[in-house]
Amino acid sequence: MDLYGLIGYPLGHSFSERYFTEKFKTENINAKYQTFPIESVESLPEIIAKNPNLKGLSVTSPHKESLYPLLDTLHASAELAGAVNAIKISRKGNKASLRGYNTDIYGFTESLKRSCNSLPKRAYILGTGGAAKAVFKGLESIGVVPTFVSRTPKNASTVSYESLAAMGFGEHKLIVNATPLGMLHAPNEQPPINYDFINAEHFLFDLIYNPAETAFLKAGKKRGAKILNGLEMLHLQAEKAWAYFTD
Repeated sequence: MDLYGLIGYPLGHSFSERYFTEKFKTENINAKYQTFPIESVESLPEIIAKNPNLKGLSVTSPHKESLYPLLDTLHASAELAGAVNAIKISRKGNKASLRGYNTDIYGFTESLKRSCNSLPKRAYILGTGGAAKAVFKGLESIGVVPTFVSRTPKNASTVSYESLAAMGFGEHKLIVNATPLGMLHAPNEQPPINYDFINAEHFLFDLIYNPAETAFLKAGKKRGAKILNGLEMLHLQAEKAWAYFTD
């Protein structure tokens, strides 16, 4: 039986585990999905050696960049995103070859295009972490000019939350929350922007999917904005990862 899995730390009951376990059952695929909570990527070679039937791994925090030295090749998607969240494992004899991919950009842009009849010219991305960087590259790839929003701006492509709260959103009709603010453990938290500037012309996209409506999305919905959470993005990412694994 083929084995697929997820590496990261810490790992709870992950979306990937639920999704692929159900997929394998529904589609009658003779495979199993397993989580591998590892604090350091130095444990990865041991996992691969002990599981000769391991064909692919999803990758989550904090290993999306630190595992680069262990990879043999990078797909263009990983090079563009600057991070890896899927690894295909190929074997010849006792030697395993690891190829890194990224599905963040694909999942985000496809979900956005499916829900947005007309793409905006400009967008604000709340946050500057790994997910935010993938969103930035994704928006650039579809012709939308992105700007990061951070507490401590460091370059011309970033503005502060303080200045944004004072000046409003201007031509930036798309606002993407790429921070963890509003996740299930703290559902009342929301990014510190001035929500009174939001109206029916705006589109609020939250990468969080649980809860389905974060405080960020609720505030936008209350003011007539179109809203979208990250669930469809995750589904698209999972299917793209499966395509990479089985290509």
